[in-house]
Amino acid sequence: MRGLRAGGLSLVVVLIGLAQIAYGHGPGLFKPTIPQLVLVLVGAGALLLRQRHPRAVVVVTVLCGAALPAFPPHLVLADVPTMVALYTLALRAGRRTAAAYGAVAVLLLTGSSMWWLPGHLFDIRNLLPLNYIAAAVAIGDSVRNQRTLLTQERRRAAEAERDRETEARRQVREERVRIARDLHDVVAHHITLVNAQAGVAHHLLRTDPDRAYQALAGIKETSRAALDELRATVGLLRADDEPDDRQPAPTFAGLDALLDGFRQAGLEVRLTRAGAPRPLTGTADLAAYRIVQEALTNARKHGGGGAVDLDVRYNEDTLDIMLANPAQPGVQGPGTGHGMIGMRERAESAGGRFTAGMITGRFVVHVGLPLAAD
Repeated sequence: MRGLRAGGLSLVVVLIGLAQIAYGHGPGLFKPTIPQLVLVLVGAGALLLRQRHPRAVVVVTVLCGAALPAFPPHLVLADVPTMVALYTLALRAGRRTAAAYGAVAVLLLTGSSMWWLPGHLFDIRNLLPLNYIAAAVAIGDSVRNQRTLLTQERRRAAEAERDRETEARRQVREERVRIARDLHDVVAHHITLVNAQAGVAHHLLRTDPDRAYQALAGIKETSRAALDELRATVGLLRADDEPDDRQPAPTFAGLDALLDGFRQAGLEVRLTRAGAPRPLTGTADLAAYRIVQEALTNARKHGGGGAVDLDVRYNEDTLDIMLANPAQPGVQGPGTGHGMIGMRERAESAGGRFTAGMITGRFVVHVGLPLAAD
């Protein structure tokens, strides 16, 4: 297809050159001479290589155009092959290169016309080469600039699309991690309580049916709460246009109810409060509840038994939570399970800090979360 276009262009240029020679003098038509026909064909034929060798094609077309006035009858007319060659050079090589070649072409074409056509030294038509060569270079440079701008716009659009896709994937990944963290907190907490209450009921079923009945009632209440929280968490995956009947997310104000659930499961929790209670920021409120829930769950599952000390202290602009429980023999390090990772991520995402580790045989979790501004 490209070869057909190049051949068609050369044929059109040949016809234009022959027409200029035929109509060059007076009302009659003139038959081109052999030298004129050769120069026209060579200049037009060189255009077939203008994409691969634009500079060489400019040289050939300019030389043919400069030699043409040596074979009269001929007037100073527009040298179409040179115009096309310089347009291509400006399009492919840039403005400076095309301007340099164009300046040389103006000198040669104008000089040849003035040399081979005596009596036309001060003819206004001697300025024609300057006009059509300047126009060819300017048009080629303008098209080149437009194509460059279009390419840049397409590249920026593609980069913006990639950035949007990357941001969307990042948000999806963060939401997936958050939902997984919520599911872990809910399931681990309530299953631990159900398991503890079931063990109590199994142990007391024959010796103390009343207390076993209370333990079974606790299992029922704990499982119901687990189902409610699971339903609320999974409900985050529903479409926006579905009715929103989810339960509200738990807050740190429900700390006492949370501790009662653990105490019913047989875990002794000693709570100490200090400072005037103040509201937390939105993300910190849920983070405080979930971190205490996960820390007590870990104490119930992995602790060495005994009471858990929970210290809640309201400072000027932060809420400090410290939870300590006896560790099992041989336990070292801060722990690397999903629960520990989730607690750290919750605290940091709320703008707080989180530390955990062994201190004199006790596993200590320390959290600092920002309080809401007054």
